[in-house]
Order: sequence, then C-alpha cells, then structure tokens
Amino acid sequence: MKKILVSSCLAGQKVRYNGGCLNIADQSMDWLNSNFEIMRFCPEVASGLPTPRAPAEILIGTGKDVLDQGSQVIGNDGLDVTDYFLRGAKLTLEFCKVHGIKYAILAESSPSCGSSSIYDGTFTGNKIPGRGVTTELLERNGIQVFSQHTIAQLKAEIEKSK
Repeated sequence: MKKILVSSCLAGQKVRYNGGCLNIADQSMDWLNSNFEIMRFCPEVASGLPTPRAPAEILIGTGKDVLDQGSQVIGNDGLDVTDYFLRGAKLTLEFCKVHGIKYAILAESSPSCGSSSIYDGTFTGNKIPGRGVTTELLERNGIQVFSQHTIAQLKAEIEKSK
C-alpha cells in the first residue's frame, strides 16, 4: 500500500503550538485509511521545538522567502525560530524520501505546513496567500501537498493517475 504523510496534529496528536490538535473529517480519514498507509510527522516537533511553544509566523513573506533566506520565522515572544523551521522542513523531506512518499496532507495556515495560506506575520489573525516552509520544500522536490480542507483534490489526483 502506498504511504502518505499526514501532519501529526491532523492525526490527533497534541503537538500544535498550543498543545492541541486538529482533525480530518471522519469520511476523509476513512478514505485515507483505506487507500494509504498513514505516516504521521510533525516538522516543528522533529526539529526540536517543544509542545506547547510560542505561536510563530513568517515575517514579510512566505515559506519560499524563508527557504531563499529572505525572511524569518519569529515567535510572538520575539524569538527567531527560523533554524528550527528549516531543520523541520529538511527532516520532513528526508522522511518522505526514505518512505517513498509522494503525497502529503499538512495543516493549513501553519508557518510550516500551510499549502495555500499562512498568517501574515503580524500575529493579528490575518492570512495571506502562500505556503509554509515545509510545504514549499516538499513541493520543490515533487511531493504534492494538500491540506485537511483539500482532500477532495487529492482524491481527484489519485483517480486521474489510475
């Protein structure tokens, strides 16, 4: 069975910055379980960040800018956590390579995992179009990233490739 990467926080593990988790709708999770071996991974925890931790956002840009060394990831406590986010992205890519993973479902709006939107760096709840650091690195390396909100697009992609 093919493997798929799923953000640990979407698989019920309490690894988010606030010590909580998110969920994937039951129907979507049932489909994933019947079509893939689910491989759970959290880039932020893998990089050494604790749970809970200060919320972090990308300042002036997106994950692309962080990877290209034009932006930083900063916690709302003022600490620069860019190196942790870069390390987490690299560890996630290595994990995908080792396990032959071609698809990932990552948590939307996260500075690591956002696939279509991230927070704007002001810690005011505003979102902007863009990808998180991990998503950007995975996509650059041919791994397609979806969010918990776009699993229907993943289904269509799988059907198209049959």
